[in-house]
Amino acid sequence: MTAFAKNQWYVAAYGREIGRELLGRTILDEPIAFYRAESDDKVIALADRCVHRRYPLTAGRLDGDTVVCGYHGFTYDTGGTCVFVPGQKRVPRTARVRSYPVVEQDSLVWVWIGDPALADPSTVPRAPWLADPRWTTVGGMEPIDADYGLLVDNLLDLSHETYLHGGYIGTPEVAETPITTEVDEGAGVVRVSRHMDDAECPPFYARSTGIEGRITRWQDIEYHAPCLYLLHSRIAPVGVLPEPDGSDPNAFHVEITYAITPSTDRHVYDFWAVSRDFAQGDEEVSTFLHDLNRTVVLQDVAALNVLQKALDTEREGYQELSINIDTGGLAARRILARLAAEGEKSAPVVASP
Repeated sequence: MTAFAKNQWYVAAYGREIGRELLGRTILDEPIAFYRAESDDKVIALADRCVHRRYPLTAGRLDGDTVVCGYHGFTYDTGGTCVFVPGQKRVPRTARVRSYPVVEQDSLVWVWIGDPALADPSTVPRAPWLADPRWTTVGGMEPIDADYGLLVDNLLDLSHETYLHGGYIGTPEVAETPITTEVDEGAGVVRVSRHMDDAECPPFYARSTGIEGRITRWQDIEYHAPCLYLLHSRIAPVGVLPEPDGSDPNAFHVEITYAITPSTDRHVYDFWAVSRDFAQGDEEVSTFLHDLNRTVVLQDVAALNVLQKALDTEREGYQELSINIDTGGLAARRILARLAAEGEKSAPVVASP
């Protein structure tokens, strides 16, 4: 099981998912209720358990900016302080639920699960194309019944595209082409690159770009542990390279974003988005890329669910075999283990309400 790194930012939702209805998500084993305040439209995150009898707040309702428990009416303000209890005027001093730091950035809502004193909004990693009008984005979220470390492994080793996603995004060249890996242990960033100079054009790109024939295909991954995965994808006819000044007007660019958010030790939220700098406003292309990428994501979901069940039946002490294509995933495992250990050392002692 991959240990949780708690003093980190995690994606809880797309901004569009959160409004004036209570949304429940369990993140790192903590049930959280999300909503937008009526007064300023900011996202509020409160522990999804009433302090009285632990009834989920998401089973209650909003009254202006406050949350009213649907069981006995305990009412909480945006900071988690109880402002009303039934049958008495005095509200107990300990009647409060935890509130969580939140940052809304690049169309994503990030939540901090660890020590709130350590929550620095400036450390939230960026995916600016998700909110940039120069890019067209489609996306979604799929839950997976597996350890979130398995999804990190999956995304850092794209050679599986050849076998699991053949006919969609996989071609023989993806598995055949060697990778280069760079690791910044201090920053918690892993970069894996695979540049294919002469490759088959898979349907994902052939139908969306209109390219006929073989292509130059670059895959440059940035994984910002623990949550954000960015795949910078460049597609062009064979032999078409960027200009000497670094501009790249004759290529097609796709930014594929994944937010990998652990829910429990056997459940992970797989947020995905595909952003493009071509065919802007073309709804047919948007629908095609959305539906095909969701098909690919669901293939990963099915494979990782199967893999988790297999691992759960393995004898204790079984050994994996790793090869060159695993260098990025192994580096990510080291970083995640370090972040989790650092979080345990700095975790505050929180008294139960």
